[in-house]
Amino acid sequence: MGNKIIFKGRLFCLSTKKVKLPNGYISDLEVIKHPGAVLIIPFLAKGKVILLRQFRAVLNIYMYELPAGTLKKKELPLDCAKREIIEETGYSAARLVKLGHIYPVPGYSTEEIIIFKAEGLEKKSGKADEDEIIESFIVTKKQVRSMFKSGKIIDAKTICAFTMCGWL
Repeated sequence: MGNKIIFKGRLFCLSTKKVKLPNGYISDLEVIKHPGAVLIIPFLAKGKVILLRQFRAVLNIYMYELPAGTLKKKELPLDCAKREIIEETGYSAARLVKLGHIYPVPGYSTEEIIIFKAEGLEKKSGKADEDEIIESFIVTKKQVRSMFKSGKIIDAKTICAFTMCGWL
């Protein structure tokens, strides 16, 4: 059925379309087409990861998150993960292992986030993008659980990733 583009931005495209659901109902959807993203769990040592405190301007708050980023045009998820871990933590990874993927907002977006575990970290000189306000720090599994229980970790993709690796 028909697709109508409402807005096309630098990263996202908003469109409307009619779809016939399995029960026969015709639904009008508003869809954000997203290029996809990655999230990296950077294991510095057994039981220690690098966590970020990042300012999220849309919500006007700082959030605790794992490093993540949007895929560039035609970029492979593994290449994006290699780039993002350096940019956001200042470390490169000797090994990146795909743990799985999530669809964070399937009611209105095509976004898929591929989750990687990073090991064998080595200090590099990384620099966040100008529109990113990020500070990184090292936390233990116990600290992550405490931060989650106290409501400090509220980022959905970070919660999913920590759950995938058995930290929550």
